[in-house]
Amino acid sequence: MDQGMPADDQVAPFVELLRIEELDENLFRGRCHAGAPMRAFGGQVAAQALTSAGRTIGAERSVHSLHGYFLRPGDPTRPIVYQVDRIRDGSSYATRRVTAVQRGEAIFTMSASFKRPESSTERQRTMPPVPGPEELPDPFVAWERANPEDFAKSTGFRALEMRFLPADAPGMPAELPGVPQQFVWLRTGTPLPDDDPLLQVCALTYLSDLTLASTTALHLEPHRFGRKEPRRTLLASLDHAMWFHRPFRADEWLLFAQRSPSASDGRGLALGEFYNRDGLLVASAVQETLLREARATRP
Repeated sequence: MDQGMPADDQVAPFVELLRIEELDENLFRGRCHAGAPMRAFGGQVAAQALTSAGRTIGAERSVHSLHGYFLRPGDPTRPIVYQVDRIRDGSSYATRRVTAVQRGEAIFTMSASFKRPESSTERQRTMPPVPGPEELPDPFVAWERANPEDFAKSTGFRALEMRFLPADAPGMPAELPGVPQQFVWLRTGTPLPDDDPLLQVCALTYLSDLTLASTTALHLEPHRFGRKEPRRTLLASLDHAMWFHRPFRADEWLLFAQRSPSASDGRGLALGEFYNRDGLLVASAVQETLLREARATRP
C-alpha cells in the first residue's frame, strides 16, 4: 500500500462516497454530495450506479467498460434509487443497464460490461516521464486558505488527493495546436479495502469525473481550481465512458493524462488515460461536456 495517506479524523473514508443500500433484488439506493451548487456530483452518481451493477455480478467477472448519459441534474438533498436490468449473462461477458431515478424521473443511465479474465498479448502507449506527485504542491492547501468556508463544505474533495502538473514541467508532452491538455495525479484520500476489486474500479469512476470537463474549457478559461472568480464558461457533463485495461488501486497515485481534441456546437470532448506509478496504462476515459461561454448562456 502506498504510504502517506492523511490522518485527519474529520475526513470520512472515501468508501463512504460509494456506499449504497440494497432495497430489493436489482434495486439499490444511495446519496450523493453536490458537485456544482445544488447538483449531485456526476462522478459519484456514476460510481454508485456501477457499484449497483456490480452487486448483481459474480466475483469471477470484473468490469471492463461503462457508458453513461447524464439526463437531468441530481438533487444532493434527496436519495437516488438505482434500478438494475440484467441484460445478458454469457459464458465470458455479462451486461447490465442501470437507471438512476429521483422523483420518478431518470437522471442518469449506464450500460456496464463485465468479463472473465483471459491471457493475451499486450501493448500500450508509453507514460510520459513527468514528475511524481511528491514533487508537486497540494492545491487543497491553497484552496482552504483562500476559501475556508467553501473548502469546509467540500465533502467529496476532502476525501481525495490531487496534484496538478504545470505546463512547463519536465517530461510533459508538447501541446498540439488546438488540443489543450492537463495532467494531474489522483488518488483516494483514505485507503480502500484489499478484498474488493469492484470498489477500486468504482472509486476510479468517481475520480475520472473531477477534471475532464475543465479540460474542454482550457482554451477559454485557464485552470482555476479553488478560486472564487466567476466562471467564464458553463460546464456540465453530457456523457461519460470508461475502459478498464489492467488491475490497479485507486488509493495509490495514478497519473491522469487529459487532452481535448475538439470543441464546437456548444460541446467539448475530452480524452483521458490513467497510468500507475509503474507506467502501466490501467484505464481510459472519454467525456463530452456542455460547453458555453457565460455571455452566451441561455435560460
